[in-house]
Amino acid sequence: MQTFITTSSDRIDKVLAQTLDVSRNQVEKLIKNALVKVNGKTMTKSSYKTVEGDEISYEIVEATKRVVPPIDFDVEILYEDEHFLVVNKPSGLVVHPAPSVKEPTLVDWLIHKGISLSTLSGEERHGIVHRIDKETTGALVVAKTNDAHEKLSLQLQDKSMGRYYIALIDCPLKEDIIVNKPIGRNAKNRLKMDVVMDGKSAKTAFIKLMQTEYQVELIAAKLFSGRTHQIRVHLNALGRHILGDDLYGFKSKKGKIQRVNLHAYLLYLVHPHTGEKMEFKAPFFDDMTRYMSKYFDPEMLKEKINPFELKKHFLAL
Repeated sequence: MQTFITTSSDRIDKVLAQTLDVSRNQVEKLIKNALVKVNGKTMTKSSYKTVEGDEISYEIVEATKRVVPPIDFDVEILYEDEHFLVVNKPSGLVVHPAPSVKEPTLVDWLIHKGISLSTLSGEERHGIVHRIDKETTGALVVAKTNDAHEKLSLQLQDKSMGRYYIALIDCPLKEDIIVNKPIGRNAKNRLKMDVVMDGKSAKTAFIKLMQTEYQVELIAAKLFSGRTHQIRVHLNALGRHILGDDLYGFKSKKGKIQRVNLHAYLLYLVHPHTGEKMEFKAPFFDDMTRYMSKYFDPEMLKEKINPFELKKHFLAL
């Protein structure tokens, strides 16, 4: 291990990042792998506060380079300039690499295409301002520069950036509703999230759009927070499930519905350089379009998902 003495008081991740001239994301990996000690004690928290005179020891282990599988798919780009781009993410595509992810990701595709990406989120999450679940489709923002990334991230916090989702559910909602319930990891199934008392605050608005005699309903949802599986968890709390979402309780015969029918349909933001208010509509993918065409009249459907009309619904809540 290599050792140095701190000359100031600050968070351990910040001190190490500055000393080693690496990203805090890389420092977090060292801490996670028990490769950092303060005064001989192994550190487990990136937020630990050091004091002047502390002895910090660290070990750099050569990482095994991730081998990216062949990229045999393409992703639709809805908008692109020198600051950021917006893509229409397909179902089944993971947004960024992780130890458990073996298949190519959206970040891999972006790098493969030679697209310049910001580095604020660390090596594995180049350009990623926000995520969408693997099964979910729709509009996703990718930052090209660190300046754009920082400004877009601030918009997520102050809610000047946001998305409206469209989903097909297995049982109609009783009424338009706002669900404000905290979300955390499910105690019995680590793959799932759940409404838990000590979870992080989460708020979702749901709007009824169209209903059929088969009990299937088309709804719209707007997030006021960004928790993992938030829409799916809040619907489950209401006893409703998205078509294809067997993780949270949707039942279908022999898995006829292949994926979660949830789509990030409408994205709004402020251009990080010009300050212009912008809006992007992500086209539905063929499989979800087929389900909607099967259940709903095309002309009525077009009217219900008109962006202007869609946004008006949420103003009343």
